[in-house]
Amino acid sequence: MTTLTQSWRLFATAILLTLCGTNANAANPIPDSHRIGGFAVGLQAYTFNRFTVFEAIEKTAAAGGKVIEFYPGQPLRPDQRDVKWDHNAPSSVVQQVQDQLAKHGVRAVNYGVVGIPKDEAQARVIFEFAKRMGLYAVTTESADAIDTIEKMVREFDVRVAFHNHPRRANNPGYKMWDPNYVISLVKDRDSRIGACADTGHWITSELDPIQALRTLEGRIISSHLKDRNVVGEAGHHDVPFGTGVGKIKQVLDELRRQGFQGNISIEFEYNWDASVTDVAQCIGFFRGYAAH
Repeated sequence: MTTLTQSWRLFATAILLTLCGTNANAANPIPDSHRIGGFAVGLQAYTFNRFTVFEAIEKTAAAGGKVIEFYPGQPLRPDQRDVKWDHNAPSSVVQQVQDQLAKHGVRAVNYGVVGIPKDEAQARVIFEFAKRMGLYAVTTESADAIDTIEKMVREFDVRVAFHNHPRRANNPGYKMWDPNYVISLVKDRDSRIGACADTGHWITSELDPIQALRTLEGRIISSHLKDRNVVGEAGHHDVPFGTGVGKIKQVLDELRRQGFQGNISIEFEYNWDASVTDVAQCIGFFRGYAAH
């Protein structure tokens, strides 16, 4: 009788964990078909912010990217620039974007950086959008909404990644630049809440990206990957992977060591009007990495 009771307790616990969504691997996985060298690599659509969503998808595919991370507010298409793409988009607009993704063989995996309100009803709109799009994660910096975020993560089974911009000398209250702060924010929360590691902004903040990744080990949901020409803020700009100070190979080595399964968004914030060739070179770096 004792053994039977214990078995039922184990069974009930397994069911409860499933219903509560505490399995960190439960949220939409990114299939191997959309990985290059083991990494789900593509573009943060902000790379093409002078173009439309339709063009960003097309350019991502042209550069060899397999996945895309959208951001809120980008114009929809060249003939509908007055229509903005975000989580409030009606079903007809969502369908247009999904059709464009299918046409070019690109998978939408992430959305942000987007503010997530404390108000549950308002936050739910973002998570309903993420679920409808089949996203792996949502990227934010809304630390003040962490309680609401945790509720939404459990309800919708969608990951949330806290993104870092560079440190701000004129705003000491901005803490997201520091991986130690990010890990303190997420460490006791649902395991689907973690970090979006923006390596370029760490370099601007004069942090070692490898050490920052190690600080966040076990909590890295996604990455905005950048290589930079210099460390620090003065005169910095993005360069193709492997040609700057970003330690890209070591970053990939570290992510692989950690068993990272999230998406890598190349966010190339330079040569804005004609960056496809630069981005293609970045994606080519992954192919070369895989060959070694």
